[in-house]
Amino acid sequence: MIDFLLNGYPRRCEASPDTSVLELLRETLGLTGTKEGCASGDCGACTVAIGEAGPDGQMRYHSANACIVPAHQLQGRALVTVEGLAQGETLHPAQAAMVDCHASQCGFCTPGIVMSLFTLHEEQHQHQSAPPAPLTAERLEAALGGNLCRCTGYRPIRDAALSMDDQRPSPPYQRPEWLDLAVDATAPKQDPESDTAFVQPESLSELIEERRRHPEAPIVAGGTDLWLEVTQRLTHFERLVDVTRVTELNAIEETTLDDGREGWWIGGAVTYARLAPLLAEHYPAFAHLLHRLGSAQVRNRGTLGGNIANASPIGDTPPVLLALGSRLWLAGPGREGTRVAERELALEDFFLDYKQTALNQDKGEVIRAIFLPKPASERHLRVWKLSKRREDDISAVLGAFGWRLEEGVIREVRLAFGGMAATPKRAAAAEAALEGQPPTVASFQAARTALKQDFQPLSDVRGSAHYRELSAANLLERLRLAIAQSETSSSPEVMLHAYAH
Repeated sequence: MIDFLLNGYPRRCEASPDTSVLELLRETLGLTGTKEGCASGDCGACTVAIGEAGPDGQMRYHSANACIVPAHQLQGRALVTVEGLAQGETLHPAQAAMVDCHASQCGFCTPGIVMSLFTLHEEQHQHQSAPPAPLTAERLEAALGGNLCRCTGYRPIRDAALSMDDQRPSPPYQRPEWLDLAVDATAPKQDPESDTAFVQPESLSELIEERRRHPEAPIVAGGTDLWLEVTQRLTHFERLVDVTRVTELNAIEETTLDDGREGWWIGGAVTYARLAPLLAEHYPAFAHLLHRLGSAQVRNRGTLGGNIANASPIGDTPPVLLALGSRLWLAGPGREGTRVAERELALEDFFLDYKQTALNQDKGEVIRAIFLPKPASERHLRVWKLSKRREDDISAVLGAFGWRLEEGVIREVRLAFGGMAATPKRAAAAEAALEGQPPTVASFQAARTALKQDFQPLSDVRGSAHYRELSAANLLERLRLAIAQSETSSSPEVMLHAYAH
């Protein structure tokens, strides 16, 4: 059973483990305002708002693609759909603005756009006693970047977003009190000893015990990749393990490793949205990459641990973490008498082959946390992503480069690429060609030549082998130019277009 609030009213529903929020709404509850477009988290037509109480007790809502959110993750949460916004004949400011700006054309994508604007409006008005937070172009782009209008009506949609606070419907819109309500704390919680098919452990020990009993059960966090198995391949999951409520996997903790490096352990279930402020402060290039990684709906749900465990050769974050020298903290069932066995592993030793990792999945091992080192003095990071589309697209090639300059030569070179091999991988031969060398045309020419020893990429729909070889070499040349200009430029721009104009 799933106990949650739906547009302010408590609901209890039964659903199979692989039921999505979209299916629950349309097929079980008969709420068809939420539309199915792509069924893969790309178009935003199915956008809804999911609310949960923060540490301060206040409800906070985030946008999500209902087509790839497991329905059981609504347990103890609040769900708002397009049907819940208006109060009688009084429209929500997002709805009123869409009407006044003529921002709806065929209307199919409109409910999702309205819900993205609703979460943006909630974010702006989070503190009722303070004036609304200013709506910048960057915030607007982030909020609507995951909503595709098939009728190409983006200008009136943008105008509607900018005019939400100018709406003065009659009678005036009053924010409903139920938006601040959390699910009754007395609602039944899942018994960790029960044999329910959608398991939601709340501690590492509970998670490891579940993995001991059912190591074959897939793990789900954001669902941004796993749920495509359901929607695109029609896979049926008999049992799923949700790690989004495991306390230890949601922690961000400062630490010092045995080798003296300072940094943070980022829990495996920490979302990109939660990680973004930390990256913005310490690694602006990495933070900027997140805005090109996916839509707000994806960043609100997707996790760093999931992107690593997925082991895709074109995952965006692993090359950056390789360039930073990250490590993994793995946990699994221990031997008899030991509940949890833990170990550390360098990230570069984690990826073994295509979609194969060093996780001992037969024994139920999981990624507990990822080590993100603090920026070292005089060390630099550059990240560049190549894809056909600027917004919400998968990489064809991604290069992440870390280095420092010491007395005119390059030291501690780390060059990592995605899309160039069966796994995210460092370019060892190219690194060796640059290590201890001045950043000259000749040294970088040697590094570009050495790349042919490091990679023999394949051709696929995102790019030919020749395109990838040439692109990777050109990214190294871009790195040379960046080093030459580093004293006058610190642009965090990470996106390059395959079809730039």
